[in-house]
Amino acid sequence: MLVSALRISASVVSYRLRNLEMANLAGALSIAAALQLPPLDIAYRTAFAFFLNVLVYLNNDYADVHLDLQSADKDAAKTRFLAQNMGAALLAQALLLALLAAAAIAHGGGLLVPLIAGGGVCIAYSRWIKRRPYLDIPAMMLWGFLMPLCGSPIDSVLGFCLAVQLGLFSAVFETIQVLRDADADAAEGVRTTAVALGKRRTLQLARGLMLLSSAYAMCVLHPVLGALSLSTLALRFEEQAVARYWTRVKLVYGLCWLAICGFVYLRARSEGLLWSLPLSATFG
Repeated sequence: MLVSALRISASVVSYRLRNLEMANLAGALSIAAALQLPPLDIAYRTAFAFFLNVLVYLNNDYADVHLDLQSADKDAAKTRFLAQNMGAALLAQALLLALLAAAAIAHGGGLLVPLIAGGGVCIAYSRWIKRRPYLDIPAMMLWGFLMPLCGSPIDSVLGFCLAVQLGLFSAVFETIQVLRDADADAAEGVRTTAVALGKRRTLQLARGLMLLSSAYAMCVLHPVLGALSLSTLALRFEEQAVARYWTRVKLVYGLCWLAICGFVYLRARSEGLLWSLPLSATFG
């Protein structure tokens, strides 16, 4: 059973990496680098974030295995093996949870926050929330904030603020994702926010979240770099090419994020319109 558990875990990693679904891992790493943490601490936090990703994605596959068996978009061989070895998949999750809990405690306990809160949100999303309109987007925004906290000391104010920015980006991404999947979800009887609101109002929601995300970046992190992210509002939306639109939004946000992290690293502070936060700022 242990061999099957390892095989299932490895297949989850391979599939998600091929589909570029571990972007939050880069978020955690970039926050750690921007905060100028020691190299060994960055490596530890990155490894923790990686295995946390494996846990939550494995749990998602475990919860959706019967739906995935009927989907033409999934890796059929991987899904069949998981369905035939559900006990091994459960064992893999238990081992990953034990490993992560031990690693978080050994590191001082701060990593328990993304493990318990972030992992808990993602498990709830996989099992229930993603089929509930008006809860799916806030849940992914919360996950997008909590997961990158793997890259920040728990008392770092600037690390917290950087993670909030990623949470706002995640809200935009999730809104576009449910918009992309609206027709398929409606056909399957799954009510997401896009199904409940309709495509036009969901697109309006996405653009409103873009404004909020840019306003936050300008006020807290950097006015010019935050303003650059407003260029997503100029991107042309075509209902038949939502995936391309999603990719372009990700590209703009990715470049703006790298610029923000580079600025924080070089200047050892943020310089927003309202707040200017040094690396040394802590809670309490």
